[in-house]
Amino acid sequence: MFDTKTVSLEWGGKTLTLETGRIARQADGAVLATYGETVVLCAVTAAKSVKDGQDFFPLTVHYQEKFSAAGRIPGGFFKRERGATEKETLTSRLIDRPIRPLFPEGFYNEINVICQVLSFDGETEADIVAMIAASAALTISGVPFMGPIGAARVGFVDGEYTLNPKQDKALAEGRLDLVVAATQDAVMMVESEAKELTEDEMLGAVMFAHDEIRKVIGAIIDLAEKAAKDPWTVDLSDNTADMKAKLKELIGGDIAAAYKVTDKSARSNMLNEARAKAKAAFADEGGQTQMVAGKLMKKLEAEIVRGAILKDGQRIDGRKLDQVRPIEAIVGFLPRTHGSSLFTRGETQAICTTTLGTKDSEQMIDGLEGLSYSSFMLHYNVPPYSVGEVGRFGAPGRREVGHGKLAWRALNPVLPSKEDFPYTIRVLSDITESNGSSSMATVCGGCLSMMDAGVPVKSPVSGIAMGLILEGDEFAVLSDILGDEDHLGDMDFKVAGTENGITTMQMDIKIAGITQEIMAKALEQAKAGRMHILGEMAKALTGARTEVSKHAPRIETIQIDKSKIRDVIGTGGKVIREIVAETGAKVDIDDEGVIKISSSNVDEIEAAKKWILGITQEAEVGKIYDGKVVNIVDFGAFVNFMGGKDGLVHVSEMRNERVEKPTDVVSEGMEVKVKVLEIDQRGKVRLSMRVVDQETGAELEDTRPPREAREPRSGGDRGGDRGDRRGPRGGGDRGGRGGDRGGRGGDRGGDRGPRDSGPAGLPDFLKD
Repeated sequence: MFDTKTVSLEWGGKTLTLETGRIARQADGAVLATYGETVVLCAVTAAKSVKDGQDFFPLTVHYQEKFSAAGRIPGGFFKRERGATEKETLTSRLIDRPIRPLFPEGFYNEINVICQVLSFDGETEADIVAMIAASAALTISGVPFMGPIGAARVGFVDGEYTLNPKQDKALAEGRLDLVVAATQDAVMMVESEAKELTEDEMLGAVMFAHDEIRKVIGAIIDLAEKAAKDPWTVDLSDNTADMKAKLKELIGGDIAAAYKVTDKSARSNMLNEARAKAKAAFADEGGQTQMVAGKLMKKLEAEIVRGAILKDGQRIDGRKLDQVRPIEAIVGFLPRTHGSSLFTRGETQAICTTTLGTKDSEQMIDGLEGLSYSSFMLHYNVPPYSVGEVGRFGAPGRREVGHGKLAWRALNPVLPSKEDFPYTIRVLSDITESNGSSSMATVCGGCLSMMDAGVPVKSPVSGIAMGLILEGDEFAVLSDILGDEDHLGDMDFKVAGTENGITTMQMDIKIAGITQEIMAKALEQAKAGRMHILGEMAKALTGARTEVSKHAPRIETIQIDKSKIRDVIGTGGKVIREIVAETGAKVDIDDEGVIKISSSNVDEIEAAKKWILGITQEAEVGKIYDGKVVNIVDFGAFVNFMGGKDGLVHVSEMRNERVEKPTDVVSEGMEVKVKVLEIDQRGKVRLSMRVVDQETGAELEDTRPPREAREPRSGGDRGGDRGDRRGPRGGGDRGGRGGDRGGRGGDRGGDRGPRDSGPAGLPDFLKD
């Protein structure tokens, strides 16, 4: 029934298997990829014809994680997979970026690439498997795909590169989480997060990945030799040479003049006038011809701009190839935010704000591995006015999610540990002007806003976007590219980091890949630009402020013994709710006994801290405490003196003189100062008020005469006397026993109340 074709290889200590012919047979190409026990199905379908008026390549990639793959049921009200999560969106982009440039120019048939995670083993990351499955499905589908590509994840532990580590362990145990996609000959895409790696270490990681990727490409080629469908016949011949020559003669000079204007708005107006002139020239030749003329004009623009850069080193705005645009950075830009900055580089501008919150502000993430929480968020928005256009304004799209995550990766490695800075951090970047690398402006502005908020970052971070013009063996690397240089160039290469090393690197190629020589040159030039930008940022702020904003909540962390957690929480949460209600502070406690107390009022934090320490700390004999009378009985008063800890002040310990009734001295709710006299084996605490100055809390000299000199004597003394008087019949022994009983009766009276003790502590059976 099935004509199944399979290839396998040992790769990174696990078996990678690619299978086709059994599942999704009606798709143009379908591959089931298994690596470890992670299984991803990728199905590719392509439209057999081009829609009328289509003038771009409509490739759509969808990556979806099935919760059943990990044996889980989705959380929330709707118990099914719904809209794409952030991870699914980022992985879809990860697949799209390296395959899109490998379709021939002029191919406009719509293509769907759908990857679904069917099984997840908790160790093998599904994104790499999905990228490989997508490449294999496209390769065997027959569509004009100039692949295959392969993909790999690289870690860096103890100076050694590791292949396909688990994503969350790559940075927890090492210094790098790098994803690379490449063809047999060249690197196509790089995405990374790193802990300040050098340029040589990053380049070495990319080359290590490329060597491993070639093994996967070999397996995909083996599968294609067994199962590939006949290639499509696509007519992509270029018969527009005459039209292109006519356009060049008509508007070539206008385009060249426009790209000598440094102001973006003025340049756009001149280019629009040239486009209108071209459209008018072909007005009588139909809509299809006008569409072709429009595409040819874009090619003409690219030729003029690229030629000027390669031949004369002349960029659109007149800068040198390695020159960064003017920068101005302002911090404390907004009065009520916890931290803010306005970062402007040329015609790119970002307002960045940092907000500090408590643990309950963490982002909950429901994924294949279960619930997790993130205490650092970065959100990036690009409204249409930032490029002077009218457009959709609303929920973030794939590009905004991707750019925000790139900036997140740049800043995350320099954040303090949660133990040192127990805040939830949210950075918001609103792009108000955009002409090249707004994501790197977000990195710079976001770092400044965090430092303005008092986040103790390890080092300031800056970012820069690099471009490439490549014609044959001749190339030029551009620093701090403009939007037009991005559109007309061959590479978008973003690098961010501190003065010590790289924290993130992202590369997208619009051609069939770049060489190690070009990447090394780009990294070297990017480092110089990054250092320059750090210097400009330092003019605004050189390091984090020593205090968080007065508008931010204060958080204090204390560690208690895990055995005391139940005492702080109380039955059904009674105690912790009482602490919150009485003090006004917010209290969070985890399973390890770490307690975070937060409030914008320092007094509330101190009150809650004192209460909790009173519950968890042990009382010390001889130490003086502040307390409150919580209960009065006939023989004394119970005083709460350490949060949840009570002790007894016997009536004889209230004053140096005789006290008839406890109510003559104290009342419920009264604030008193007490000294701990004794803690018995059962934890019962005996307190004294009489040896403490109730006004100052100072310890007083005990002027009361010794116990044996006081009247009335204790039951133990009386029993002993009686025994002596009874003489040789052993009355002394009996008296001794009576004395012991009397002593015990006195203790019982102190512990149990008035039934077993009087003023002298006598039990009932020894009273006359």
